[in-house]
Amino acid sequence: MGSTKVKKPLQLIKSINSTKSTQENINKKENSVCINDYYDRIEYCAQQICSTDDLSEIINILDVALLETRNLYHSSNEANKAQEHIQRTEQDIVALKNELEILKELVHTDQPTGALNRRGLDASLLRESAHADQNNASLCLVLLELDDFRLFNDIYGNQAGDKALMYLVNIIKKSLRSSDTVARFGREEFVILLPNITMELAKLVTKRLQDNLAENHLLHADQSIPITFSAGVVERASYEHQNSVIGRARRALYPVKNTGKNQIVTAG
Repeated sequence: MGSTKVKKPLQLIKSINSTKSTQENINKKENSVCINDYYDRIEYCAQQICSTDDLSEIINILDVALLETRNLYHSSNEANKAQEHIQRTEQDIVALKNELEILKELVHTDQPTGALNRRGLDASLLRESAHADQNNASLCLVLLELDDFRLFNDIYGNQAGDKALMYLVNIIKKSLRSSDTVARFGREEFVILLPNITMELAKLVTKRLQDNLAENHLLHADQSIPITFSAGVVERASYEHQNSVIGRARRALYPVKNTGKNQIVTAG
């Protein structure tokens, strides 16, 4: 996954330096060992933040800095005179972390549908693949494509088409486990990641999605519109590259476009 450029958290670094300077002016001799050690660790966190542009890594570093700050604040009386400034540093860390969490979600989310986007899919697939390889666990992938989506747009309009995509994602999310992932892969294509599940179960999950769509038509402009999709289901091999997994699912899906709709095919 490509790195996401973010502005360096200069406010946090300034807050750290300001807090350190204030404490040194308050008392340069009394109980300085623990606090100085804290500043050393926080400054190291700031250096780590300045050396990366990865949002997830920055958020993890901020978690460490926040823990160090809270530990000092709740420790013995040696920190009493600096508590106001330590609290301010903690607030800066929390605010920055919250902003980065929101930014990370925006960067990884397909705004029209609420599914993950390609960047989010890359990150999730890398994470799930690593977990599967480390634990000798299964990981299945479903590549699904809405049937006749171009014709759907021609008949009902682009607004209805956008609504259909959102409706599909909503049905998928309601039908999956919390550990499963759905991402938008193309205009009318979506990828579903199903960890710790066999190929047969993955096929059953996909069939259940089709059944849910068949039972719950899209309502648009006082019309009840049926939506169907076709899907290719594959089980990832150990240490298989993500492009290879998706490629196998796509190749499995090719014949469906010529032989029929609302089908599920598997690939070994």
